[in-house]
Amino acid sequence: MIRERRQSKGTWRAQLRDRVRSWARRRQGEDSLPVTLATRRVYILPTRAGFAFAALLLLMLLAGLNYANSIALIVTFLLAGFALIAMHLTHRNLVGLALRGVATTDAFVGEHGRLLLTLDNTADTPRIGIECETDETERSPVDVPATGSARAELGISLARRGRLRLDRIRISTSFPFGLFRAWSYAHLPMELLAWPAPRGRRDPPAESTSGGQATAVHRAGDEQWSSLRAFRSGDSPRQVAWAAYARGRGLLVKVYESPAAHHRTFDFDRVPGEVEQRLEQMSAWIVDAHARGESYGLRIGGEALPPSSGSEHRERCLDALALYGDPEPRP
Repeated sequence: MIRERRQSKGTWRAQLRDRVRSWARRRQGEDSLPVTLATRRVYILPTRAGFAFAALLLLMLLAGLNYANSIALIVTFLLAGFALIAMHLTHRNLVGLALRGVATTDAFVGEHGRLLLTLDNTADTPRIGIECETDETERSPVDVPATGSARAELGISLARRGRLRLDRIRISTSFPFGLFRAWSYAHLPMELLAWPAPRGRRDPPAESTSGGQATAVHRAGDEQWSSLRAFRSGDSPRQVAWAAYARGRGLLVKVYESPAAHHRTFDFDRVPGEVEQRLEQMSAWIVDAHARGESYGLRIGGEALPPSSGSEHRERCLDALALYGDPEPRP
C-alpha cells in the first residue's frame, strides 16, 4: 500500500514536470546558438529551505501579533526583507548569461558520452554556482568569471546502441543563500551515438592488397628507388639527384615506388552470430586495427567505406555500426 502511494506520488510529480516543460517549450519555441537567458525566460521558485524559511516567518509573525511583541515583529520584517533580497540576487545571477556553444562526444555502450557547454558572461560580476543538466544527466556546477567564459561537462550514460537525442538543457542556480532556485531552458537539437561495445574473440579477416605499384615522389630512403624524371616546379630540393646534376645531366628528381597497399575489409554479412554480437565483433576489429595503425574498410547495410586509417575513419566506421538499422542518417 505504501509502495503504491509512493509510485502514484512520483507519477503525479513527473506529470506535473512534463506539463511545465511542455508549456515552457511552447512559450519559448526552438532555440539557436547563442542562447541568452533574458528576463522573460528565467523562472524562479522557493526551494525546500525557502519554504521552511517562509513557514518560520509565518510562525514568528503570528507569535509577534499574538503577544504584541514589537521586537519579534521587527525581526520578522527584517528577515522577510532579507528573503526578498535573496530572491533578487538569485534571479540576477542567471539573467544575462549566454549559452554560446554545445558539443557532444560519442562513446561505446556502457561508457559515458559527454556534453560540453560553453557559457559566456558579459557582466562585470562573476556568476557563481551555475548548474547545468539535461533529462539524462545530473547537475554539473560551474562558476563563470566576470566578462569571461567557462565550460561545463555533462556525462551521459549510454545503455544501448544507437542514437540518443537530447531535447533540452536546463541551466539553474540557487546562489547565494539556497532559498530560491532560478532556472531556464535551452531547446536545442542535440544527439549522441552509442557505439557497439568492442567485444569478440574471432580473428579478423585476412589482409588483402590493392593498388599494385603506385609511383610517387618521396624523400630518399623512404621506399624503393625506381627512376629519375625531370624537375618540376614545386619539387623539394631534397628530392633532386645532385650527383646527376654534377655530371651535367640537368635537374632530375628521384622517383620511388610504393609497394602494394595492405588492408582488411570488415564485412557485416560474413560475420556469424546475432546482430548485436556481429556489431560488437566488428567494433572490436576496428578498435584493434586502429591501435595497430592498419588500413581497413567496412561493408554494412549497403554502405561501403573504402580502406583508410586515422581517427576520423575510425569514427565514421563506428558511426555506421551504431546507426545500423536506423533509417534516419546522422546529419
